Amino acid sequence: MTNKLAVFDFDSTLMDGETLEFFAREIGIGEKVKAITDRAMRGELDFFESLTERVSFLKGLPVSKVDEICKSLPLMNGAREVVSGLKDRGYKVVCFSGGFRNATELFAQTLNLDGEFANILHSKDGVLTGLVGGEMMFNDSKGKMLKRLQKLLDVNEENTLAVGDGANDLSMFKYSAKRVAFCAKPILKESANIIIEEKDLSKILEYI
Repeated sequence: MTNKLAVFDFDSTLMDGETLEFFAREIGIGEKVKAITDRAMRGELDFFESLTERVSFLKGLPVSKVDEICKSLPLMNGAREVVSGLKDRGYKVVCFSGGFRNATELFAQTLNLDGEFANILHSKDGVLTGLVGGEMMFNDSKGKMLKRLQKLLDVNEENTLAVGDGANDLSMFKYSAKRVAFCAKPILKESANIIIEEKDLSKILEYI
């Protein structure tokens, strides 16, 4: 049997919104963080620099509040359907997120994902320090992780599907035959061969 792999971005893809912006609204700086996020997703800012700047604003936010917010993050329309549909077609389904495991671990359980890779918010004495670490912090992180998974799972590019919405998803497209730009920024659409403008992930199944 041929091995297949589907990799989804998290923020504004599997989840309807940006995790950092939900956190930022809690402390009254939602618009400030959104402006930086938008520029990063358009490819105007280095992802690592934009991520560390945005996380620095969260210093002092209780981890309990972070986890509470993550439990209420909204699923993208069609997320359950696309994951179960891909699994029925023999795909391993994984999430790569430039966001945080506080959220992706919950969604992995909810959606029955085969794996999730994200960053970790550093905390001390129950509050965020404003620091972040992990495997998904750079512009090319998702592409490098995808290559590692392809080797581990013995999956070739022809049987790889990648889905995202922003500039930091570009590196995945280099190693994927099916490249889905989902309600995406122009920079990602330019490299996609499947473009979906409707907020419904199940539309992906029409191309598989």
